[in-house]
Amino acid sequence: MHLDCTLILYVHVLSITAYTRVSSKFCGNSDRGVTRNVLTLRSRSQLMMTRIRVLGEGPEIVKHKKTCPAGWRMFSCTCYFLSTQSGSWEKAREDCRARGADLVIIDSPEEQTFLSGFISTFTWIGLSDREEEGVWKWVDGTPLNLTYWAVKQPDNGGGDPKWGEEDCAHLGHDGSAHLTHDESAHWNDLSCGSRLRWICEEMA
Repeated sequence: MHLDCTLILYVHVLSITAYTRVSSKFCGNSDRGVTRNVLTLRSRSQLMMTRIRVLGEGPEIVKHKKTCPAGWRMFSCTCYFLSTQSGSWEKAREDCRARGADLVIIDSPEEQTFLSGFISTFTWIGLSDREEEGVWKWVDGTPLNLTYWAVKQPDNGGGDPKWGEEDCAHLGHDGSAHLTHDESAHWNDLSCGSRLRWICEEMA
């Protein structure tokens, strides 16, 4: 039996809300890491509530099963689109937004695993440090709380002028432009002007 995507979102939001309320009582005695996690979870909760409002309010929405547009693939109540063309990070984001979506935000180990099997080459994801060097944020403005960087990455080109500034992140394999199905992809920083395929994400 398939649970409705909206119902799953409600449960997730309630879990986050409960955690942040309990954690906030101890922020005065906790370290900065806990406080940062609480702020991140609150931001995620607000984003999910926005998505729920877009889907619709009230119990009537639970009656309708969600599907993805043609050419998209569903995973955990979310739709994913893998481009067939290549382009810069900016072009990738423009294309996703024109489709009513945005570049993918990876916020769970399960999603990372799914995407590793979804792609076969380097692909842009919705992560960059273009606003402030070294401060990586997703396209929705949330900071990182889960990372899958390759070894010694991000390195902003490693000081080699031929790579230039590397302010945008992509998903791929450490040593090759191609993946096999039994390998887990990692993240790497690259010049935002590089031409790669991309993954768009939208709620089902």
